[in-house]
Amino acid sequence: MFYVYLLESMNNGSLYVGRTTDLKGRLLEHNQGLNLSTKRYRPWKLIYYEACLNEKDATRREKWLKSTHGSRMLKARIREYLHQRSKDLTNRNFTTG
Repeated sequence: MFYVYLLESMNNGSLYVGRTTDLKGRLLEHNQGLNLSTKRYRPWKLIYYEACLNEKDATRREKWLKSTHGSRMLKARIREYLHQRSKDLTNRNFTTG
């Protein structure tokens, strides 16, 4: 299985898209500072991932998510998720007192 993933820096909110066959291990590498492009923005949290059956599909998907259109789509999904989550939390807090 091949994974395309999105990380968010807990330091400054930066986003990073990558791909791997070992999602947990790769997140650990990012947080240990073993990746030069993500080292200075540690710590990272995984906020999204997709599973692909073959490497070619994962590579193609990663490339698209890093494109302008893909990046916009991901950011829109994140905004929608956070908006819905905020509404759900507000409703839950309101109904439980």
